[in-house]
Amino acid sequence: MKRKLAPALSALLILAACSSEQPVQPVPDSQRITPEASLPLSETGFSQNPQVQRFIRRQAGEGVMGEAQLQQFFAQSVYKGNIINIMNRPGTSRPWYEFRSGNAGAGKINGGRRFHQQYRQVLDQVAREYGVPAEVLVAIVGIETNYGSNMGSFRLADSLPTLAFGYPRRGEFFQQELHEFLLMAKEEGRDPFGFTGSYAGAMGMPQFMPSSYRKWAVDYDGDGQRNIWGSVPDVAASVANYLKAHGWQRGGRMMVPVALTPTPELLTLIEEKTALGKTVGELRQMGVVLLEDVPDHEKAVLFRLETAPGQYEYYIGLNNFYAVWQYNHSRLYVSAVREIANGVSGGKL
Repeated sequence: MKRKLAPALSALLILAACSSEQPVQPVPDSQRITPEASLPLSETGFSQNPQVQRFIRRQAGEGVMGEAQLQQFFAQSVYKGNIINIMNRPGTSRPWYEFRSGNAGAGKINGGRRFHQQYRQVLDQVAREYGVPAEVLVAIVGIETNYGSNMGSFRLADSLPTLAFGYPRRGEFFQQELHEFLLMAKEEGRDPFGFTGSYAGAMGMPQFMPSSYRKWAVDYDGDGQRNIWGSVPDVAASVANYLKAHGWQRGGRMMVPVALTPTPELLTLIEEKTALGKTVGELRQMGVVLLEDVPDHEKAVLFRLETAPGQYEYYIGLNNFYAVWQYNHSRLYVSAVREIANGVSGGKL
């Protein structure tokens, strides 16, 4: 079976489309605000926006596409103000007992078992080759898109320009992803208007951003396309390739329960940025009691899950916990992946 891996990843940019009135008194040309710059994208469209034009010149200079092609692309792209509204909604941090119910409940686990049974042969083959358990691959697809049933219907040719030039808080990131998307369409030989995904530009069953697609997507079924929308072999190998590249270790565990007295020192450690910053031996010296055997030299992150209002369980996340965390920077997300995976396989990751 032929397998090929994808090329590289990212580079970036920004924009704020804001309203202002023209000055009454003449000002030097170097300080003059053009009418196009003063109007929002919802009124001007992309082609009239100065920062879009600078982006076009830069992309053409880098050989991403010809300038005429890029002008045509932005002329056809549609600004989607509803995406900005979604991005501006205040985020809420949910406790584990709520997150678990919505993302790793019985329905999601049963769906994972069905998905695993249906595609068992290829999932197990990918697992053997990459060293990432099939149930982990299943769990990620389950959380991301409910096993492919909800992959998003936004055209990336609309969503990414909207976010790149209409959402200044993360404009640099989304301009980089737009750059990657244009390269991706060129490399795949596909019409950029044919790609669909989430409102934030994530694609396919595993919800890869364009930069992740270019770097880690795999043509596992050997048909010449890295089809993360409809080919389960490609999807499984792409997720496994991502996790392996981010440090997944064959046979390793993700989480281990611990007991502790929540001292100020340990609570401060729990609130720190997610990183494998302590060894198991160091945590033991701080009063953390491991409820399963783990060698002292292994690195870990200490965290807790709120299992009911005001009630917590404590864990350490090991190397494979951190590998999945890099897929989605949420401890709750990683815990849900493990919950589904263990429910699918009956294992103990």
